[in-house]
Amino acid sequence: MPSPRTRRLLLDHQTLTTRLSDWPLIQITGTAGMPPEIYRFTYHLKGLYVAPSGEILERPIHVLEVNLSLGYPRRAPQCRMLTPVFHPNFDDAMVCIGDFWAASEGLDDLIIRIGRMITYQEYNTKSPLNGLAAKWAAQNSSLLPIDPRNVSPPADAKPAASAAPPEPQSATPSQPPAADAAIGAPSKPAAQEAPDPWSEKISLT
Repeated sequence: MPSPRTRRLLLDHQTLTTRLSDWPLIQITGTAGMPPEIYRFTYHLKGLYVAPSGEILERPIHVLEVNLSLGYPRRAPQCRMLTPVFHPNFDDAMVCIGDFWAASEGLDDLIIRIGRMITYQEYNTKSPLNGLAAKWAAQNSSLLPIDPRNVSPPADAKPAASAAPPEPQSATPSQPPAADAAIGAPSKPAAQEAPDPWSEKISLT
């Protein structure tokens, strides 16, 4: 008879593979263990990161690693981004999920919630991991979310035809794809000149 933890891991894997099947915005791109205890997810969603020059740039692809420790599900999954993200609730080592994690929450719901965080559909500036990002988000709320698409796959239907297909990813997870275009660039000429809020450089010191 499998242990309660093993049964939970099996259920998580089944739910994730079913819910994310053929969904272009979030994909399972790696697992370890049987049943899996470590996952790698690739998000084809727009988010932000800070370039070495100090500019806030848009990144279209993000990679997340999730480790289900021995204390899971009583203890929250250990989540860390493998690609840089500029967000109040992310830092280089972890994603802040402790405020809303409960053992009764499905891992699939958590993965979708992190997708909403990447796009700035969800963020918390009250107890941030990145104070600079929290200050920026509070001052630029009119520019948010970065990506307004519905992160969650349709419940009982095939993904909508309008959902954007994922962009090809040529780099390996250890060499995350780079994004080099500053966000906020208009797709067609603007009627009048206006300050570009994305051109402002920020200080990381």
